[in-house]
Amino acid sequence: MSNDPFAIVRGFEMAVAEYTGAPFVVSTTSCTMGLLIACAWWRFRYGPCLVSMPKLSYLGVPASILNAGLSVKFHEEDWQGEYRLLGTDIWDSARRFTSGMYRQGQIQVTSHHWAKILPLGQGGCILLDDQIAAATMRKMRFDGRTEGCPADMDEVLYPSWHAIMTPETAAHGLMKLSVLPKHNVDLARSDYPDLSQLEAFRG
Repeated sequence: MSNDPFAIVRGFEMAVAEYTGAPFVVSTTSCTMGLLIACAWWRFRYGPCLVSMPKLSYLGVPASILNAGLSVKFHEEDWQGEYRLLGTDIWDSARRFTSGMYRQGQIQVTSHHWAKILPLGQGGCILLDDQIAAATMRKMRFDGRTEGCPADMDEVLYPSWHAIMTPETAAHGLMKLSVLPKHNVDLARSDYPDLSQLEAFRG
């Protein structure tokens, strides 16, 4: 038996990858944190850009965009389940989780809040097919560190976050995923506020 407590986290990521069809999965503490990491990686890789998103959505999404150093604007969109952050290849997939959902060449971020399709109380997953990006995001969720490398021997390349999914949450996820139906219907949209009218997100 492995004495690595995070082996269960990697096991959960592999199970999510098999279920969704994503070649790589990076788990995090929440969908919001996953979006922040994905947006920060996008800025790190491509530089600052303007991101357009639906004005009716969860307020953590524009907060993540801004906190990653990108700019945000809003548009009208009648979305269901997921939507793309225009200007990037990142998707907010918080209200979708079903088999084969991964879109090739994209970065989709799922939510595992207690009210979502795979409810774990908290947690999120970044689905992608870029191995280098996945490795970078793994470091970004772990204070910039390399998993398994002693702290005094590691090289930290950029500011990051402490956002690793706990082994307990991952174990819960493996149990829930083992009985999750193959196909799931998107969750209905919530009564989201008009984000364009909130002071925090005005130009």
